[in-house]
Amino acid sequence: MSIRYFRTILIGLSATLAALSLNAQINTEQVIRVGRNALYFEDYVLSIQYFNQAIAAKPYMAKPYFYRAVAKLNLDDYLGAEEDATLALERNPFITDAYELRGVARQNLGDNERAIADYDQVLHAMPQSRGVLFNKALALQELKRYDEADSTYTTLLRYYPKYDNGYMGRARLRLETTDTIGALADIDQTLQLNKNSVNAYILRADIAINRSRDYEQALADMDEAIKLEPRFAGLFINRAFLRHSLDDYYGAMSDYDYAIELDPLNAVALYNRSLLRAEVHDYDRAIADLNQVLAIKGIDYRTLYNRAIVYREKGALKEALADVNEVIEAYPSLAAGYFLRSDIKRAMGDLTAEEDYNHSLALARQTLQQVPQGEMLGEARDNALGASSTVVEDDDNPILTDHAESQEVVAARFTSLLTINNVTDLDQEYGNKSIRGRVQDRNMVIEVEPMFMVSYYYSPTELRPSTDFLKEIDELNRTRALRFVLQLTNREPQLTDDDEIRRHFESIEYYNSYISTHAPRAIDYFGRAMDFVTLRNYSNAIADFDRAIALAPDFTLAYFMRSLAKYMALQSERAGVGLDDEETAPRAVMGNPAMTPMTGQPKGPDHLLARSQIADVVDDLDKVIELSPDMAIAHYNKGVLMVEIGDLTSALSAFNRAIELKPTLGEAYYNRGYVFFKLGNRANGTADLSKAGELGVVPSYSLIKRMTR
Repeated sequence: MSIRYFRTILIGLSATLAALSLNAQINTEQVIRVGRNALYFEDYVLSIQYFNQAIAAKPYMAKPYFYRAVAKLNLDDYLGAEEDATLALERNPFITDAYELRGVARQNLGDNERAIADYDQVLHAMPQSRGVLFNKALALQELKRYDEADSTYTTLLRYYPKYDNGYMGRARLRLETTDTIGALADIDQTLQLNKNSVNAYILRADIAINRSRDYEQALADMDEAIKLEPRFAGLFINRAFLRHSLDDYYGAMSDYDYAIELDPLNAVALYNRSLLRAEVHDYDRAIADLNQVLAIKGIDYRTLYNRAIVYREKGALKEALADVNEVIEAYPSLAAGYFLRSDIKRAMGDLTAEEDYNHSLALARQTLQQVPQGEMLGEARDNALGASSTVVEDDDNPILTDHAESQEVVAARFTSLLTINNVTDLDQEYGNKSIRGRVQDRNMVIEVEPMFMVSYYYSPTELRPSTDFLKEIDELNRTRALRFVLQLTNREPQLTDDDEIRRHFESIEYYNSYISTHAPRAIDYFGRAMDFVTLRNYSNAIADFDRAIALAPDFTLAYFMRSLAKYMALQSERAGVGLDDEETAPRAVMGNPAMTPMTGQPKGPDHLLARSQIADVVDDLDKVIELSPDMAIAHYNKGVLMVEIGDLTSALSAFNRAIELKPTLGEAYYNRGYVFFKLGNRANGTADLSKAGELGVVPSYSLIKRMTR
């Protein structure tokens, strides 16, 4: 039984947390108060930034860690919430709410034993805590300590005899211990107390199906549930199953269509619709649905098996054979796989078909297993109480059983997320609106965080109202030798204002005149090169950076920006965009929709750069590191380049060094987590994304949810 719904549990912000001290460099209490305001208004990402400030000023205080844990819990960052709650308790072991919060986080992480220990700490001080008793009962049930769970429910309902969720929890416990009569009695009691209990209708429908195959009664209950939750895709998936069982194909298809309209990436709805489409011989659209399931889930052998069947029915024998071969490689003892392959080979005129047929019979005699070729599966996940599905999967069949994901499967699943067509607008994603509420529920684009560059422009956000500090930039700005102020950014805004564009052309003319009448200086060539970079004239920019370096061989920022100019020129060439002609640059820049922030995003294995293509870029970055070994962003940029060429080991090394030098560089944590996921390392990937989210990299929470659900 799922416990994912714990993320919705309200953690009371208890007034028992006493102030520990007055402010030091900042008014800590004021910062915490503002952070709590943001927390109250569900600005979770923003609130974390305030609590970070309080922690930096007074790391010995418990309160900011506790409140930051609350924010992380609401963002489904259970690992981060557990760590922060622990840090709060290390500083003040008497915060009852912190034990409850940590228990909820641990329960969502599947660590039920330690969650129960935390709940017991709360119950010692507050023996009648309704939420804690309920959570503890569920944790005990997960551990199959049924007698203790039943005793906890009894205590809960003695204190709160009108608590409908308590009866629902006990109904599930009784159902799990085969006490169907007792479960129905608890469901009836729930509906007497609350006739709008969605989960009561769902669970009663589940019982009607599994106890008596009473699909009419189950459908009536599912209709009631949908009236109460008309925007929840899982309910329509379950009702589609029921309608299919009652031979209402049109109604079933309608429900699957609507479920996918509500949740376009719902793999269960797509999978089930594909089977229904195959059943009515709509093979092309069935295959399209199965392809989408594989794009979402990565390696999924049940989907491959069914796609092989559909290909066979359609007559696409080569494709069918390729799919079933992959299934058999993963499940060499699956009798049905060999039987299907024998049928495909026979249709192809392959004489080895009989060998597969005989092998399938031998395996069938040994294992007595069968794979249903048209199973219809329904799910109702992630609702308010985590109600169980109306259909029970076949746990005896190895192709239908969920196994712990291996490193290869995790890597494939992450890769599949990168292939899903996603039209999220990046401006919206990184704008101020996108940090509000449960950002993890948004389907954000998954890509590495881009390289950092020196620019004349910077887009402030609510999380980052000012640019990051870099010693070399600060020193150069202090000289006032340039016509514009330099700033550090990894998301340079689009240059769309005609007056701003004209200013940079005028600046180039100024440098042309000055350089022609004065002794050459490195700073002048650098300044003109920066104007060329701003106007996307990379060849002229590189030439000027060359001149600046020739005059000042230790000019760190010139090497740094030359590496960026070379990289951007390479990216423009790959995209078929070139602005090397200064005469055509004004028109191209002012109207070029491709003039977007540099992303440095790998576009898949077929689009990886070759190491030879970026050799000059890497050489410049290595020179920057030689001249300024503590410049974290140089190591970071090198890591992004290594991701670009698929050298993930070197990328990890570069991001590790960047984090060592600048532990607050959230983008480095995000990119390292990205690499860990590509390598199939879920634990390290999740930990890094949690830290990145804490440091303000908003897409972290969306990726955590999509890789752990």
